[in-house]
Amino acid sequence: MAFEIPKQIYSGSIKTVTIGKGDKAITLGGETSYPFYVFEGVMPNPPRVAMEVWDKDPGEDWAEPAKEPFREVLGDPAAWAKKCVNEYGADAVALILVSTDPNGDDAPPEAAAATAKKVAEAVDVPVIVYGSSNQDKDAEVLPAVAEACQGLNVVLGPVQDKNYKKVGAAALAYNHVVAANTPIDVNLAKQLNILLGQLGVKDSQILVDPTTGGLGYGMEYCYSVMERDRMAALTQEDDRLQFPIINYAGQEVWKVKECKQTNEEAPQLGDQQTRGILMEAVTAVSLLLAGSDLLILRHPETVKLAKTFIQEMLA
Repeated sequence: MAFEIPKQIYSGSIKTVTIGKGDKAITLGGETSYPFYVFEGVMPNPPRVAMEVWDKDPGEDWAEPAKEPFREVLGDPAAWAKKCVNEYGADAVALILVSTDPNGDDAPPEAAAATAKKVAEAVDVPVIVYGSSNQDKDAEVLPAVAEACQGLNVVLGPVQDKNYKKVGAAALAYNHVVAANTPIDVNLAKQLNILLGQLGVKDSQILVDPTTGGLGYGMEYCYSVMERDRMAALTQEDDRLQFPIINYAGQEVWKVKECKQTNEEAPQLGDQQTRGILMEAVTAVSLLLAGSDLLILRHPETVKLAKTFIQEMLA
């Protein structure tokens, strides 16, 4: 008798969310089984990879191996975004408005909105726009970005419990998607999704950002929370958790000492560039296996590795 692989029946499915416009628009979600379990269900829209672009030169905040591929475009976010797409094959661009941080440059919303519009118009792929994660400042910045980028269907984030009304209303008014961010907790994620729904934000406008941990710095806990999110969505039919997941992984990996220490400072850790790329790649693969639909990565080699992994898993 031929062996048959036991199959689980899933009563739920992941909703679909489309970001961007035109031929390069991306649809996320749609899974009817656990990540890459294509023998039990379908995964009609493969996970996608976005590349991180800052609105200012990162300077010492970035390790040298992470800056090297972008050396000639640092400080020019539109040119940086083009390089990510044209040379490194990014499926989307994630513009991080670091300059708006009130504890840093404290750039005004108008300047941030102008930069976001310039970047969004410079590339033909979807654009994700993240603020500084200061909830009060993001409540000013992200609505301005929403208005400036009207018609481009960008992702606005991180949308959090103290600013979801202002940012959610802007997403509704100008037809954008929100990345609902909570601190690594299934119940908090569900509650924010409920609040956005009550505000009027459509299911097709919500991505879940569960907060991402890097390898060795909380990735295991993040994995567990994402896994529980997917279990509730697919086996318990919890429709407030049936949303695609976005993970901002690049920043979390490359900010740790193991990635920032040079070969001279930590010769026992091996080559700095190799270790950084591998730490980011292992984090990316772990997040994909946990259910990530959209990764934000930093190094071009990591992007290549992550895309190869996705192709091999769905071949």
